[in-house]
Amino acid sequence: MIYVKTPLTPEIRAAASRAWGAEGEGERLYGGEESAAYRLGGHVLRVGPAGRGVAESEWCHAVARHAAVTLPEAVAPLATDGGATVVVVDGRPISCWPYVEGSWPDSDVPAQREAGARLLARLHRALAGLRPGPRPVPAFQESGLYGDPHPDAADLADPVLDRWLAGFHAGHPVRHPLHGDYYTGNTLATDDGRIVAVLDWDETFVGAPELELAAAALEWGDDLIGPSKEFVAAYHEEGGTAAPLDEESLAQLVRHKLRREHAYFRKAAASGVRHDEEDLEYHRARVELFHRLRP
Repeated sequence: MIYVKTPLTPEIRAAASRAWGAEGEGERLYGGEESAAYRLGGHVLRVGPAGRGVAESEWCHAVARHAAVTLPEAVAPLATDGGATVVVVDGRPISCWPYVEGSWPDSDVPAQREAGARLLARLHRALAGLRPGPRPVPAFQESGLYGDPHPDAADLADPVLDRWLAGFHAGHPVRHPLHGDYYTGNTLATDDGRIVAVLDWDETFVGAPELELAAAALEWGDDLIGPSKEFVAAYHEEGGTAAPLDEESLAQLVRHKLRREHAYFRKAAASGVRHDEEDLEYHRARVELFHRLRP
């Protein structure tokens, strides 16, 4: 896995101190493919990629703050005295979040996989009534979602999947904000396995909850074999907003996610990211899964 190496500069530290009173050593936290996170005492600074617009970040943060009103696990950004959740330093959006102690849950443990599914159901219920208006910049997952072509993934062109996606969304009109990247690496659990935090709202967007359920079932299941039906069952038992999914729907929605992953891999490589052999093997396996799940 390639993680961004954006430094915590003196200018960023000074801005964080002024805006949020964040002070501390500046420990680099694990993870982050586009944004780097640093712990400063009881705060976490997220340093976003250069050029990401403030409006986009504020839109995503508003969704997180709405979820946090009724969902204790939703970690929301802190506002400045002026009410903003973003300050810009050297062209990068900087945000500040409360630090939560924990580590990534283990989706191979059935109880933690079930807990992840139940949390997603409650997260969807928390967001179901929010109408945030159009996202200032479309999320990466939205490309091709409604049957339009994937110019950045032409080598995985699948007109049958495109037609299926258009038909699926015509028949499933429920839309509300989604986390957008709900996997174990964006959650935290305590030593006894309780999931206590949902993090990283940069990819949130408005869409059909069935899409996120399918994607999460893949990530919290065996992500090289296929989606976890146990995850889906626990989600529905907890009362999530997504409609029941038959085998074809689950597979096709997962294939949309895999095709967008492929596009992101190609985008990263084109930008100069050097993937090691483990990354390449994982990517090959995900492409193979895209073809194997074809109904």
